[in-house]
Amino acid sequence: MIRYSLVCEHEHEFDGWFSSSSAFDEQAVSGDVACPQCGSTKVRKGLMAPNVSGTKKSKPRGPVDQQQMVNMMTALRKHVEENCDYVGDKFADVARRIHYEEEPARAIYGEATLDEARDLIEEGVDVAPLPVTSPKQAN
Repeated sequence: MIRYSLVCEHEHEFDGWFSSSSAFDEQAVSGDVACPQCGSTKVRKGLMAPNVSGTKKSKPRGPVDQQQMVNMMTALRKHVEENCDYVGDKFADVARRIHYEEEPARAIYGEATLDEARDLIEEGVDVAPLPVTSPKQAN
């Protein structure tokens, strides 16, 4: 089996397993390989690093420190809040207008319902939830 890193026409990345290189080519041409995020069948192989074992034994990574993870999530949220425009509960509408070039492109954040976020993803609008760093916060 061969594992390929794949990319769809909308730049969504995902992995696929194939019995051979020609199996991927045949399935891609026939439209049998589809992006799990948007369903596009226009898929190509992405860049992959070969899995080569070295002579040095690498140290196994230990469990991620919970406080370190919280610190990273807090830093990400702070970066977004300091560098993006807050649009509140109008997030879905503004994101859609930016996507369709009805207003200037810019980085935004705000609130959206699960249904609004799902609709945006189905339309090809790139969205991602911000990490919640305290029980009082919600996306």
